[in-house]
Amino acid sequence: MNAAVLSALDGGRHELSSGDASISMGPSEAFVNSPMVQSITERALAYLGAGYAVHFCGPAGTGKTTLAFHVATQLGRPTVLIHGDHEFGSSDLIGRESGYHKSRVVDNYIASVVKLEEEGRALWMDNRITAACRLGHTIIYDEFNRSKPEANNPLLSVLSEGVLNLPKLHGRGEGYLNVHPQFRAIFTSNPAEYAGVFRAQDALLDRMITIHVGYCDRDTEVAITASRSGLDGRRAGKIVDLVRLCRSEGPDQNFPTLRGSIALARVLASHGGEPDAKNQVFAGTCRDVLGYSYPGRSDGGLSSALIDRLLRRLDADAAEVAAASGEARRDRKAARSNGGG
Repeated sequence: MNAAVLSALDGGRHELSSGDASISMGPSEAFVNSPMVQSITERALAYLGAGYAVHFCGPAGTGKTTLAFHVATQLGRPTVLIHGDHEFGSSDLIGRESGYHKSRVVDNYIASVVKLEEEGRALWMDNRITAACRLGHTIIYDEFNRSKPEANNPLLSVLSEGVLNLPKLHGRGEGYLNVHPQFRAIFTSNPAEYAGVFRAQDALLDRMITIHVGYCDRDTEVAITASRSGLDGRRAGKIVDLVRLCRSEGPDQNFPTLRGSIALARVLASHGGEPDAKNQVFAGTCRDVLGYSYPGRSDGGLSSALIDRLLRRLDADAAEVAAASGEARRDRKAARSNGGG
């Protein structure tokens, strides 16, 4: 099973494994390496350097996968990407028999004597974990707790003993693989209460160091939003303030995510105008992107009425700040005039 190839949003060069080939990815100008991101990166590299697996855990939209790619880039090794899947079994990670090879030798050296020798053996195909362990690649196991816990059991011996247990094929092979010393593993996961997520086994979590990733500080969110959309910092800042206000004032402290800020900024950059209530296209986009009121949600979701109210509140705050700034400028001008007279 070939690894998916995705673009890594990082500041260095990156290789992603696709089958037997490694694809070199160029630097991305969209990655924002703020002090907060740098602190997490340094800790993660310290843990990986000591031989531990790293686990980024946190709500959706906090940049865990992007962080994983960024950290993997610093290791300078080809990277294999795996997405958690509830249909996974252990064989989807380590490999399986892919067929059967049969050979037959006919020895008729002496005309009156025919000697036949037949040999059969199962053919084995490595999957992504086995290939990474064998070659010393870095794996990013994205949302690993979307796979059933038993599917991840082969990782227990990999992370603790440095050995990958493999099935013996008809008596051939030793049944295990010594993990390459440069093999490293980075995991990401969403909280257990999310739909489609399994509770990871404690034995696996105990073999990795977990870094809890929350939402970035405002300056980092503004920088990321501006970088991903091409919008200027002032308008990106107002969009981020609206999204952060929706988190604090709405019924769910984890939504909307940074993806909401980026989506609003991209639409505004494409359509033009100001991020305020007077811009009808922007106001409607806010209701579409940020609103998640739908049947069955017990908390009622983030309603359009609440979004409109918060948008008007930001407009009023901005007007108040502008008025205060204008008054301060007039006072300074008057003071200079009086001093000169």
